[in-house]
Formats: sequence, C-alpha cells, structure tokens
Amino acid sequence: MMLGKVRKDFLEDVVLKNLGAKSKDVIVGPGLGLDNAVIGIDRKRVLIVTSDPLSFIPSIGTRNSAFLTISLLASDYTTSGNMPEFAFFTFNLPPELDDSVLSEYFKALGRECKRLGINIAGGHTGRYPGCNPTIVGGGVLMGRAENDGYVVPSMAAEGDRIIITKGAAIATTAVLAYSFPETVEEKLGNDVLKAARAMLKDCSTVEDAIAASSTGLREKVTSMHDATEGGVLGGLHELSVACGRAVFVDKEKIFVRDETRDVCNLFSLDPLTSLSEGTLIITCRDEYTDEVVRSVERKGISTYIIGRVGKGKGLWISERGETYKPYLPPNEDPYWYAYSTAIKRGWK
Repeated sequence: MMLGKVRKDFLEDVVLKNLGAKSKDVIVGPGLGLDNAVIGIDRKRVLIVTSDPLSFIPSIGTRNSAFLTISLLASDYTTSGNMPEFAFFTFNLPPELDDSVLSEYFKALGRECKRLGINIAGGHTGRYPGCNPTIVGGGVLMGRAENDGYVVPSMAAEGDRIIITKGAAIATTAVLAYSFPETVEEKLGNDVLKAARAMLKDCSTVEDAIAASSTGLREKVTSMHDATEGGVLGGLHELSVACGRAVFVDKEKIFVRDETRDVCNLFSLDPLTSLSEGTLIITCRDEYTDEVVRSVERKGISTYIIGRVGKGKGLWISERGETYKPYLPPNEDPYWYAYSTAIKRGWK
C-alpha cells in the first residue's frame, strides 16, 4: 500500500469528484498543489483555510513535535501571504500516551500558537483504541484577508522567476537523524548527526513567506508553495499543475547541504524528491527578483534562483546546460519506504 499522500489519479478521479454541495462562495477549492482554500465573506474580504495532520513523533521529542505540527500547518497557510488567526484541532490519541506527556505537548502547542498570534478557537480531544501513535488527529487554520490580499499557486504567470529557500530535503535530513541517531552517528560521524538534527528548526516556511510577501503580493510575488512530500521536484511539479503552465528548472541550481547529501545517501534517497518541509517555492515577476531575494535574505534565510515559468505544461528539468526534459515525480515519496526499511533493518 502506498504511504503518504494519495496518488494524483485517485485525488482527481475520486476525491475531487466527491466534494458535496456546490457553493458560489468557494473562490479556490481543493486541487493538486493548492495549499489553501479561499472562501468569499463579502465584497471586501475572504476567508483563507488550510488543514493538515497533527503529528506526535516520539523520536524528536514532545516539544519538537508540537513545533513541527504548528509549523507544517502555518507553512501551508502563509503561502497565501497572510498570517493565520484561528486554529481548530481534533486529537484522536492512543491510550498509552499518559497525562504528563500530553500536558507537555499541549503546553508547547499553546506556546507556539501564541508566538505566531494564533487563537485556538475549538476542537476535540480524546483517547481511543487503535489510534496511531504518530498521526494523532487533524488541524485547521483560518483567517481573513482582503479580496486582493492573497496569492495561490495558480497565480504563477509566464515569465515569472522561481526562487527556493534554504535548499532540499530539510525535513528528511532532520527527522531521519532524530529517528536513527545511532546509525547516523556510526556511519557518518557525530558532526553530521548534530548538523542534521539542527535542521529541524528550519522545517518552517512562515518567516520565508512573510518576508517575500512584504515586497508586494500579486504585483511582485505571484505565488508561493511549500515543498513537502515529493520534495522540491514534487513541489515544482505541483506548481506547474496548479498554474497550468510549464516550469523550467536548472537542476544543479537546487541547493543541497552536505549533511543532507550524506544522510540521503545513507538511506538511499534522492534529496530532490524527498520530504522537504522548510523549503519555500516562490514565483515573482522577473523585474522584482532581486528585491524579493533581498527581503528574504535580510531575515538570514538563504535563497536560490532556480528557473522560470514559461509556455506549455508540466515540469521540465535541465542538468549541466543540457536541453530541458520533461519530469514526472514518483507516485510515492521515497522517504516513507526508506523510513520503514530502516526500521526493518533494526537501525537505531
């Protein structure tokens, strides 16, 4: 059985054909590469909404799990160019999680929401038999914006430049280093282990997105999308589907940190196609590229100009100056297979 997000064909043939009653108020609904829904409130404002699983990963610790949970939700939301206002969480918890652990988790969750200015407005919390100890529920973030005060990936336009932040496989590097520290240290050394685990703090694109959007939405920044399952190449392919245009990328311009390459090699992973929460994909008008780059880098966040949006459809990759060739990402993020294989091997 395939792990992670469902296949594109299942999404299109089943999920997107069974969306309940139609509503004229839904401006942006669900679709491949679309991080947020946009719903009309009145003539001046819209409601922006996103949802994601809630995670509790023992190997990274209680507080880090809370950080990662909010970061993934908020990273999706802020690709709109706005900060979320309200959160709703449904926790379906396994019975074995005791009160002391849950208390620490919920306190850390509350602190992270407070730091980001998010009010937890409702939800549900309970313990139930058979619940997964890692994916413990689902969360929703929402907030208001002006009618012209947001962007979505479908707004990327021909001639736009494509920028990414930080580099590839950020979450893959950090989570595998936390999950299998003994193996990583034995095979790669303590310095690589420490550097890889330190990347967990980079598994958020909130600051990246807000810095980019401060230059001007639509006029300058036309779209943003965070690279998650499928990695940077998967995120770029989703962008091409969402905007209905071709995305041309120079593969060698996608930055990969040394520790990421080491960890990915150890787990037989391609860093460009593996889980990369923390990498933001930005499209902007060509003439404003330098301004957007400066705005993001002033926050101490590295940026890389990797390609452009052009005529046609799909993702096209060039390597070492060769002709662009069409690229289709794998149906399943290889991270999940690598993770389960490491467990079967007894890696620690």
